[in-house]
Amino acid sequence: MKVIDLEDKHKELYFVCLEDWSEEMKEGGSHKEVWYNKIKNKNLRVKLATDDYGMVGGMIQYMPIEHAFAEGKDLYFIHCIWVHGYKKGRGNFQKKGMGKALLQAAEDDAEARGAKGIVAWGISMPFWMKASWFKKHGYEKVDKVGMRVLLWKPFTADAIPPKWIKEKKKPEASSDKVTVTSFRNGWCPAQNIVFERAKRASQEFGDKVEFREIDTLDRDVFLEWGIADALFIDNKQVRTGPPPSFEKIKKKIARRVRKL
Repeated sequence: MKVIDLEDKHKELYFVCLEDWSEEMKEGGSHKEVWYNKIKNKNLRVKLATDDYGMVGGMIQYMPIEHAFAEGKDLYFIHCIWVHGYKKGRGNFQKKGMGKALLQAAEDDAEARGAKGIVAWGISMPFWMKASWFKKHGYEKVDKVGMRVLLWKPFTADAIPPKWIKEKKKPEASSDKVTVTSFRNGWCPAQNIVFERAKRASQEFGDKVEFREIDTLDRDVFLEWGIADALFIDNKQVRTGPPPSFEKIKKKIARRVRKL
């Protein structure tokens, strides 16, 4: 197994989080690529893990926290770490040490670049990006919002703990039509899928529904709202992890339309 830096030949694979076999991933469009091209010069770091045959099985992406979704200084922030676990496509690479190797490589790289620590986020429930997995590898919880846990590993004694950037406001409902508001940053293909499905579902209802896109790749816009990726129908947030189907989103919108 090797951990390597992202190369041009792997970018298309990286843009779909190693799931090049997935028809669902194609629904996310080119938003991840757009995000990458806009953010890559802000010290975005991407590493891949390959097996003995050169097959990519895992990835990690991280960047200075000043460009991420938490407040901090002189720290790097891990957006995500993922080891392909499906039988489809390239197959299951989990339980082979790739995740641990990727995390260690990111920590070493961040420290070598002068960071005073590295930050990760995890879910308190036992599925993707588990907070418990990071704790197992020496990370400490410093903040929490709902199920989202912020964790860190300091490298120096004077490192300052990070904290979540909290939600500042929610979209307002309209009295004469249903408002569907989608916050999209672009970094996560799963959330890009939600955006595209919500946009398509909104178009099914004509002028009864207004679709609003909030582009949080614009840092000032993100800080205005304190929301990176989310879907609201009127002023009620829709759970988007894992991405709800097109039909489920459409039904939720339809229920609100019937109440007009």
